[in-house]
Amino acid sequence: MSDAVDRGITVTEMAPMVQAIDVSPETTAAFVGRTLRGPLNEPVLIRDIGEFRRRFGDLWSRSSLGPAVKQFFEHGGHRLYVVRVANNARGAMLCLPASGSALVLRAVEPGSTESLRAAVDLDGIDGADEELFNLTLQRTDPASGHIIDQECYRRVSFREGSRRFVADALLTSTMARVERPFPTHRPDVTQGPLAPLDDAYVEQAQEGGDGDELSDYDLIGSPRSGTGLFALRNIEQLDILYLPPPGKSRDLGPASLLAAELFCRKRGAMLVIDPRLDWNTPAMAVAGVRELGLASANAISYFPRLRERADEDMRPRAVGAALAGLLCKLDKGEGPWRPLDTTAHGFSRDLTAAIEIDEEHIQLLARHGLNAITKGGAGRTHIRNSVTMDPAREPHRRDLAVRRLCLRIVNSIDNATRWAVFEPDSERAADIVRMQVGAYLSALQGLGAFEPGNIVVECKGGSGHSGPEAARGVTILIGFRPAGCGAPMSLTIHQTVMGCRVAPTAFAPVMENCA
Repeated sequence: MSDAVDRGITVTEMAPMVQAIDVSPETTAAFVGRTLRGPLNEPVLIRDIGEFRRRFGDLWSRSSLGPAVKQFFEHGGHRLYVVRVANNARGAMLCLPASGSALVLRAVEPGSTESLRAAVDLDGIDGADEELFNLTLQRTDPASGHIIDQECYRRVSFREGSRRFVADALLTSTMARVERPFPTHRPDVTQGPLAPLDDAYVEQAQEGGDGDELSDYDLIGSPRSGTGLFALRNIEQLDILYLPPPGKSRDLGPASLLAAELFCRKRGAMLVIDPRLDWNTPAMAVAGVRELGLASANAISYFPRLRERADEDMRPRAVGAALAGLLCKLDKGEGPWRPLDTTAHGFSRDLTAAIEIDEEHIQLLARHGLNAITKGGAGRTHIRNSVTMDPAREPHRRDLAVRRLCLRIVNSIDNATRWAVFEPDSERAADIVRMQVGAYLSALQGLGAFEPGNIVVECKGGSGHSGPEAARGVTILIGFRPAGCGAPMSLTIHQTVMGCRVAPTAFAPVMENCA
């Protein structure tokens, strides 16, 4: 199933009922932060740092998002959504003269590096017509002047009541919108057959602005308007979320951390959290975790930060993006059910731990939900431990690999069985779902995700709720023993018209709140 979202309309394509569940979907991460240019509050899928530069501009000293994206791809990430947010950023303005008035255009994408120009011509328009005109918009590279993108609007009108009103036509534009006051006359022609190219376009009358440093609330955004991290709500697959620090000398605030953790809990994703700037020793890190109060099975953190080997005097750097990349690399090569603490998944050679940690403190950090970063073989640093920030005493509840496996299973089953709530014969739907899920779990067992033994799959029609919709949907019970885990897991998945809900079952230890 996939969702395509365009101008407020969501089109949902349902997967066929008997489609096999993918056992190895590519892990998808998402970052939210500040960039030089690009669309605001719109998730853009990128697959390399070059694509990031083309869409969002170069790495920027006033934002940690660009370096984070670079870290992610350098450490094995392949699939990343970037959401650009801003604080009081302003779009560039163009003014096209119109016989004493003006057609005023404002850039859709704010920022100082957004470079637009516009032209008006009357090609193909009757000479007696004083209403219609053609408008051409171009986005250019501010450094080279090369044209990056172009939009043409033919036979548009300056009159507000017209079906061809230019302001209505530009509602679909990715470059500009028309601002009030609207022109009282047709814009003057800027592009004639004998005009030189440089003279044929009107350049920006006012440059754009980059705005101020981000606040917590810029990152969080609004669930109602779909801004900030809520811009990710319609992304079909989301496995890892990371919010880069809003400034070089600032940590994420508690409001953004809490909002991001709640978002991940609802989406079945993992939140990567950087250690605080003032955590200089393992004891300070442990005390900081307690003070932070963010005890979550959907969060992963580490200690300490890292330094660049070439400059030992630099402030330690956050490497949450690199950790996200390593998780993606692990999933692609071995699967999310494998532990991260192996020498095969080390950080790049130009990074080294800011402080050295002994074995006693490594275990202390693990008990408080922090993964230690230490020196490993061949001069590389790597992760020790493989735990979430869940404070539970049972090892299987804090185990990162177990948690991520459960999330992968629940999300995959949820996405593949949503069709069942629209099936009028719920018992027939339950039989098909049982086969789907059974084949999926058997395939995972073949890949080594489970310990040898029985896999439990039970399915019945009905949502497990009372009320008029109780018969719609299916209830799925699954049981398995994750690889390397001493306890069996059991989950009950209720697929309903109101969405997917996961509940613990009574006959075995469970991972709570896996969805």
